[in-house]
Amino acid sequence: MSTPLDDEPPTSVPAVLGADPRSWPLALRVVLVTTLLSIVALLTVGAYLSSVIADGLYDQRRDRVLEETLEVRSDLTETLSQISGATSTQQQDAVSAFVQTAGGQGGGDRREAVLIPVETAGTVFPVASSDGSLFAEIDDELTAAVAAQPDSMYWRSIGRQDGAGRTHPALLVGTRVVVPGAGSYDLYLVYSLEEEQETLAFVQRVILGGGAVLLALIVGIAIVVARMVTTPLKRAAHAAERMAAGDLTSRVEVAGADELARVGESFNDMARSLEQKVDDLTELSHVQQRFVSDVSHELRTPLTTIRMASSVLEARSGDLPGELRRTAELLSAQVQRFEVLLADLLEISRFDAGAAELEAHREDIDALVERSLEDVRLLASDRGCPLDVHLAGDDVAAVVDARRIDRILRNLLTNAIEHGAGHPVLVQTAADADSVAVVVQDHGHGISPEDAERVFDRFWRADPSRARTIGGTGLGLSISAEDARLHDGWLQAWGQEGEGAVFRLTLPRRPGSVLTRSPLRLERSFDRTGADAAVSSTPTGEIRIGPEVLPDLDETAEDPIIGLDGKAGEG
Repeated sequence: MSTPLDDEPPTSVPAVLGADPRSWPLALRVVLVTTLLSIVALLTVGAYLSSVIADGLYDQRRDRVLEETLEVRSDLTETLSQISGATSTQQQDAVSAFVQTAGGQGGGDRREAVLIPVETAGTVFPVASSDGSLFAEIDDELTAAVAAQPDSMYWRSIGRQDGAGRTHPALLVGTRVVVPGAGSYDLYLVYSLEEEQETLAFVQRVILGGGAVLLALIVGIAIVVARMVTTPLKRAAHAAERMAAGDLTSRVEVAGADELARVGESFNDMARSLEQKVDDLTELSHVQQRFVSDVSHELRTPLTTIRMASSVLEARSGDLPGELRRTAELLSAQVQRFEVLLADLLEISRFDAGAAELEAHREDIDALVERSLEDVRLLASDRGCPLDVHLAGDDVAAVVDARRIDRILRNLLTNAIEHGAGHPVLVQTAADADSVAVVVQDHGHGISPEDAERVFDRFWRADPSRARTIGGTGLGLSISAEDARLHDGWLQAWGQEGEGAVFRLTLPRRPGSVLTRSPLRLERSFDRTGADAAVSSTPTGEIRIGPEVLPDLDETAEDPIIGLDGKAGEG
């Protein structure tokens, strides 16, 4: 029966960190994966070599042990045969001397011996042992195994303690010796495997040391290879970041002709193509801007002549027949609309050219709102649309361009009245330490969330087929959004189809401040019954000003929104 030498369990592979590996740098992941796989491979190979060497040492030592045991048994048989006629004292001395000699007395053979009589024939040889502790290793199972194989040898692996209390492996071999005329005797020999164990430990240390050196070389190679792969990628990433920042001349340094070099060349080709297309589009944009500006200016002269003629016709419309009088009125209305369109086009061209500038002063936002309300009061009266106004009243001043803010407010109020379907229009102001806000809410046709994302596009209308009763250019909200952006503010929209729409203007108190939230909520309830009841005592077209707000408006609530001016905010 064969049992390999005991040895220490292999070192476990270090656990991988619990963080998400996908967020680690590529070079780090390459090195870590290579290191972990190398450790697993080295441990596997080391464990295999250790096992093979342990089995080899054990088999080699076992074969020598069995050969020595045969020799000892032969010598014992010869010795017992020679002293069969001697006196008892002589026999006892001869047996003790043989056992001590066979045990080696701890010498070079590194073995101990025990001789136990099984049956006697006249002469009784006493039990002899070179080490009394060996009797503890001989149990009934071992005795039965030796008795079952009288012509063979039985062996097992055991552990033996030395004087220092350390346990070493050993082989216990048992065999039966039959002496004619003297009986049968069980011979047990214990052979130490300490030298083989020390040899195995030395080999294991060599394997671990060589594995550590090899692992260090593998890690170094992995770092070099990772840098070879990731350095071109980092260059491409940096070039892409510079391009994203506006440097269209950014290129990747290309060296060699491998796959990574081809990636760099492809990136550079893409960058050159993109730069050319951007240049073409920029030039086209400049041409369009110049065209709009030039056409707008050139049309002013004939428009002035037409307006003068229209004024003459309008002044003498009372002398004209009915059809001509109606024609003169239509001409006058369209000339006014044409003038507004030209003014909007010129303003848009200034925004596109980056020539728009703020003439900012400290203004009271409530006062600007009241002035805009007076401008649209007659329009609200014509449309049967009550105006429900809730002003903050205290500390709503901000540094703004009054002309541009007045234009934003008039655009929002005009749109709310036109699309309010005769229902009340709520106007509300509020302020906090960093910003001021104005909300205009109507209860008319409303807009969908998809339309709210496009409502500030130029010439866009939610319903192109809807008849407009007020002459519009389709540029009012676009210009208002540009005015808000020029103040570093937000102009945002939200609504529900068939319920109404909400527009919110949020401005920083000081130019250059960064907005993080608005003092007024954007998403809110469209409780038309409550709104109608709140203004039921107000004559149609009149302005109702009060400090209170409608019950369903929560000024302190927070609602994450997306700024339609291209910025994100929190309301």
